[in-house]
Amino acid sequence: MKTIFEKSNDIDGITLIDEQYKIDFIDEKYLRNDKIGLPQTSELNVLRHYKELSDRNFCIEKGFYPLGSCTMKYNPKVNEKLANLDGFLNLHPALKDEDVQGSLELMFKLQEALKTITGMDAVSLQPAAGAHGEFSGMMIVKKYFETKGENRKKVIIPDSAHGTNPASAKMAGFDIVQVKSNKKGQIDIDSLKEVLTEDVAAIMMTNPNTLGIFEENVLEISNLMHKNGSLLYYDGANFNAIMGYTNPKLMGFDIVHINLHKTFATPHGGGGPGAGPIGVVEEMKEFLPAPVITFDGEMYHRNYNIKNSIGAVIGYFGNFGILVRAYSYILMLGKYLKNVSEDAVLNANYMKEKLKNHYKIPYDEPCMHEFVLSGDLQKEKGISTLNIAKRLMDSGVHPPTIYFPLIVHEAMMIEPTETEDKKVLDEFIDTMLQIAKEVEENPEIILNSPNNTPVKKVDETLAARKPDLKYVMGN
Repeated sequence: MKTIFEKSNDIDGITLIDEQYKIDFIDEKYLRNDKIGLPQTSELNVLRHYKELSDRNFCIEKGFYPLGSCTMKYNPKVNEKLANLDGFLNLHPALKDEDVQGSLELMFKLQEALKTITGMDAVSLQPAAGAHGEFSGMMIVKKYFETKGENRKKVIIPDSAHGTNPASAKMAGFDIVQVKSNKKGQIDIDSLKEVLTEDVAAIMMTNPNTLGIFEENVLEISNLMHKNGSLLYYDGANFNAIMGYTNPKLMGFDIVHINLHKTFATPHGGGGPGAGPIGVVEEMKEFLPAPVITFDGEMYHRNYNIKNSIGAVIGYFGNFGILVRAYSYILMLGKYLKNVSEDAVLNANYMKEKLKNHYKIPYDEPCMHEFVLSGDLQKEKGISTLNIAKRLMDSGVHPPTIYFPLIVHEAMMIEPTETEDKKVLDEFIDTMLQIAKEVEENPEIILNSPNNTPVKKVDETLAARKPDLKYVMGN
């Protein structure tokens, strides 16, 4: 595919100090005096160029996307329609409360729904992503202990945690203490006891964890932490596996964030948009980021009067359209949200059982919504997990997450989600079995993959060390 520069009839040689482009109210010293160098082509050719780029992009509407930990599931198009209603789409964020009652009502009811689903006592919709929710949660932990006059410096994080967990805690000013996993892929209680000192502020946990395994000792962990005066933070990245069956409050967590894109089917990918609402127990509600939405019986309000609030963590309400989509999804499913978790767990266990005799499985436990395989058996024969991922692309499948979690060698983290039917799962299973067979009989075809994609096999080391930026920019 040619770049837009290669498709151009000419390259723009004008400068902003050319007589015809002079701008009288800006001092000339601030104007560009070198050539702009923009491509010159018609609107039609520009549309064709970006349509061609779009066609080459992989998306959930094009094929199976089993990206472990990221829950790349189908987003119902009715949610898009509702989010694009004029009353939601064209609001200005600075309007007064009395002029946006409908939107405030939606946000209030979404808060209430999330309280019911998570078991938490109060919710703020402020954070604009999952990691943003984590950071907000860690700031709440920090302020909570500051108001108590306690100088707690450490946050415990499992060795299988999402990479954003230690980053969020560190950004909030905490030191990170790692706790090991046991042979079942869960937090090792003895290791936890060893690192649980009086200066530990909290533990950050995902349950089910990043291996797709439920932490069966979560109540014991909760008791240990609370006995130590420490808090429990719930990373809601995998909440879609337990929805309707249990909740963070029942497990003993004090703070939780929810990834709306993972659990409630809002768009995901490309760096945004996103939303990561945060919920807390009663004792923590005075620290929530402001504003939260309140209702006085007659009107809905943005309440900034929160005693020990960590303050606003984003301007206005960030990606409001994502909140509309999530609320729409919750209303559509209602009590059947439980079925989302049922189907996600069923699909993952079905795939795991079909594949575990052909790929190494490091933790052969009943999984939740995702599971982790290892390519160690194939690696012994010269085929890496990366090679397997590239080969999958030839079948029109997006590769799963690879080389994560870090505690699994040659990891392949697979999440089928609840929106895929058995036929799609069987096709993926057959492809994985075919690749395992090719490792034995025809490894060269895997080593040379992908063969059916716009970009074929590349020298990734060379590309990383010596990127051809001039080519990329079309110069």
